[in-house]
Amino acid sequence: MKSRKIVLDEISRCYCVNHMTVDGVLRIVFASEEIDGPCYAYSGKNFEHKEVVWEKGGGTMSFSPIPGTNGEFLAIQNFFPGFNAKDAKIVWGKYKDGRWEVKDFLKLPYVHRFDILESEGKLYFIGTTLCCSKQERNDWSDPGMVWVGELPYDLNEKMDIKPIKDFLLKNHGYCQGYYQDKQVGFITCDSGLYVVIPPGGNSDWEIKQLMADQISDVAVYDLDKNGENEYAVITPFHGNVMEIRKIIDDRRYETIYTYPYEMDFAHAIWAGEIFGTPTVVLGVRRAECELAYIQYNQETNQFETHIIEKGVGTANVSLIHEEDRVLLIAANHTKNEAAVYIITKS
Repeated sequence: MKSRKIVLDEISRCYCVNHMTVDGVLRIVFASEEIDGPCYAYSGKNFEHKEVVWEKGGGTMSFSPIPGTNGEFLAIQNFFPGFNAKDAKIVWGKYKDGRWEVKDFLKLPYVHRFDILESEGKLYFIGTTLCCSKQERNDWSDPGMVWVGELPYDLNEKMDIKPIKDFLLKNHGYCQGYYQDKQVGFITCDSGLYVVIPPGGNSDWEIKQLMADQISDVAVYDLDKNGENEYAVITPFHGNVMEIRKIIDDRRYETIYTYPYEMDFAHAIWAGEIFGTPTVVLGVRRAECELAYIQYNQETNQFETHIIEKGVGTANVSLIHEEDRVLLIAANHTKNEAAVYIITKS
């Protein structure tokens, strides 16, 4: 594979990235975690067209398009550096008459990750709080929680939420995936990895613990194409180890790959396929600050590690699959950079 990089912008503390289609046009979105930081959307052949989603907001940890809509989204604001997040909230945005409109939707102190899951024709909100309160940066005495609710059809209406899990110390990581053929959320914290299953049929929300060691972040995918998930995990909190784990004999998880290079503050992680090849993308925010990918070679039955670029310190990534290329969108936090890596087969 080959990649070509386009730097779209300089954004201080560029942290959050996602994409959506509005009026048939692909837009990629970058947002800052900085106090009063911006959020911009880019479109066009080389993403040269820039729109302001908001100019002053900041503290954006997560951004999620609302399924079935034309450019509506939910996003976090006010989760600022140093875990300064007692005023964190979810905002609702939409594209109307050629401009973005954004307003408050839900106040949820210390919300760090959230998602929108679909189950049996309904949309469900899942939000995770890093903690519930803090006296200072290193105060972890009030662990985080998982909050859930059914997303209303009209977001002008209030959404009722409830906690389904508490005492989650350093409740940091999240990814969407599939578990037992259902769309679910995977949550990580110092007590391990949990899967959260939305309501379906006569069942209410379910949460199950899958692992019990300290995990900061996770990406889930069937990397060896045997019909079962593998789990790419960063450990411990903001950790220096990335492993791929696989369940063995239906009862225990074993490490089948460990990232071979020294690293510090590993943060971005994604798993899926690039041109049909199972892949994990990893971003590290300190030390070499590399953006890398790991692929499973089905001929050798081994994982192979490749460095895309060093010195960028990627906080989060998103991937878009097009007909003849893959777009790796990277919030390069250390370099204050909004970037797109255009990946082609040759």
